Amino acid sequence: MSTRDLLRAERAELIALLRALSDEEWLTPSLCAGWRVRDVVGHLLYDAIPAPTYAGVFLRCGLSADRTNNVLVDRSRALPTARLVSKLEHSGEHITRLVPRVGLADMLVHQQDIRRPLGRFREIPADRLRAVLSHPDPFARPGRYTRGLRFVATDIDWTSGSGPEVRGPGEALALAMVGRRAALADLDGAGVATLRRRMGAPT
Repeated sequence: MSTRDLLRAERAELIALLRALSDEEWLTPSLCAGWRVRDVVGHLLYDAIPAPTYAGVFLRCGLSADRTNNVLVDRSRALPTARLVSKLEHSGEHITRLVPRVGLADMLVHQQDIRRPLGRFREIPADRLRAVLSHPDPFARPGRYTRGLRFVATDIDWTSGSGPEVRGPGEALALAMVGRRAALADLDGAGVATLRRRMGAPT
């Protein structure tokens, strides 16, 4: 499958999940600090914005990805959940058409940001996991966490890097590589202490 096909499959799986959520689940805190489930979905609506419009917001936010994300999430907060799902489903792929690899990494991690707090676990297809592990979202600055460490997936055939090992399921590695503390409990190896320190997690 092409990267675009992987992204579309990931989006379809997320949409199916969102359609099954209760009102209470939509308001559950996600793994993204300060964002509820509905806010994560609001963030993912960047793909519904024409690239020139997105670029304008980005410039007005001083080229800060964090500020841009928060502005777009704020714009989505008045939308009913059914409208959020519809906009995500019919996004038009304005941004990810240009960078599908980044879109896939962002979509997969954010789907887990939603699923983990809700206890709605899934088995992620190996081809999607490998694609994201090999190319994590650069806007999350994964090098802060991964440099000098060797990451080894225990459930799929994938390794990367050199140094003290961090071992665990591919899903947990994908989250840890972009700073999600919740994944640390699923990892082991001599490199976990370094990873924990880099995340500022309690020892």
